[in-house]
Amino acid sequence: MDSHNAPSNPYTAAGVDTAAGDLAVELMKAAVRRTQGPEVLGGVGGFAGLFDASTLRAYRRPLLATSTDGVGTKVAIAQAIDKHDTIGQDLVGMVVDDIVVVGARPLFMTDYIACGKVVPERIADIVAGIARGCEETGTALVGGETAEHPGLLGVDDYDVAGAATGVVEADAVLGADRVENGDVVLALASSGLHANGYSLVRHIVSTSGLSYTDAAAEFGGATWGEVLLEPTRLYTAPLLRLIAQSGGGVHSLSHVTGGGIAANLARVLPAGTWVDVDRATWTPPTVFQTLAARGGIPLSDTEGTWNLGIGFVAVVAADRAADAASALTAEGIATWQVGVVSEGPRPNGDYVEGAKGVDGGAVRLVGSFAEGAQ
Repeated sequence: MDSHNAPSNPYTAAGVDTAAGDLAVELMKAAVRRTQGPEVLGGVGGFAGLFDASTLRAYRRPLLATSTDGVGTKVAIAQAIDKHDTIGQDLVGMVVDDIVVVGARPLFMTDYIACGKVVPERIADIVAGIARGCEETGTALVGGETAEHPGLLGVDDYDVAGAATGVVEADAVLGADRVENGDVVLALASSGLHANGYSLVRHIVSTSGLSYTDAAAEFGGATWGEVLLEPTRLYTAPLLRLIAQSGGGVHSLSHVTGGGIAANLARVLPAGTWVDVDRATWTPPTVFQTLAARGGIPLSDTEGTWNLGIGFVAVVAADRAADAASALTAEGIATWQVGVVSEGPRPNGDYVEGAKGVDGGAVRLVGSFAEGAQ
């Protein structure tokens, strides 16, 4: 048929390119398939992903754990420097690492990408990052959706979100009810900002007159965009191994995301307990110190926004703490003691008590950061 005489597609005229969407799916197929084992049925492109739940028959009383999240305004930096191959790992970190908090093993995940215009290679880069994160955490990527929203989002704009489901034995669920007086609080190092507090980051960059393509002298010449896109560390696999090896020594876990260290730790402590987190046990990484200095903000003022170098917290039995810290450090995650759980009357001070609607314990950060911090 003469293309000049072909009937027009009103959907294309409205700004939606279905052919580009089909190409994006083709480009991502191989990456997605690498995350899938025999439990996943149906392949890529179905209306729904299928997962064989008969694999759960080995559980006495399996509980399903689910989580959903996005990566916030960190996507704006990826868009600014046209680098999209790491933002997917951030998504997996924000979603799947929430599931391991209750001791659950992730089973499968789906993703959703909304964009102003489908650029197949860009979508494939994003999904490839999600797939790599799923592989690392043992999660099957069973489906997803890419939606064009012309007129609502700019042609280079997008947002990503995801949801995951995991499973845990009912009598193995971790949480505040397991925590005991004298338990040790271990900090697990973050890889950087992860995917929280980027509205403050972007404000500092903007008001400092910086560009994301500028070389950052403090970081050996990498650009600001590259430094700020450092992907979120994934904790699921090492933590699941620790839980299995600890013989019940891991009592509760906390993912340090929005709200900072104190608020997120308070959520996994029982009411009536308290912890003083000792700042002197670590030095916040350079990226936090540099951003705070550029913004003229004391590091202590960012404690409710950034993780300041602690991406996860584990509350463990005192007699298992040293072994747990050694095991995680051997896996490449620096781990150290920051406090001890106490019961009863607490010192006078400004504690965070619970968070996100949870009537939990009380936590504050005390002292000064170790030498080198501002």
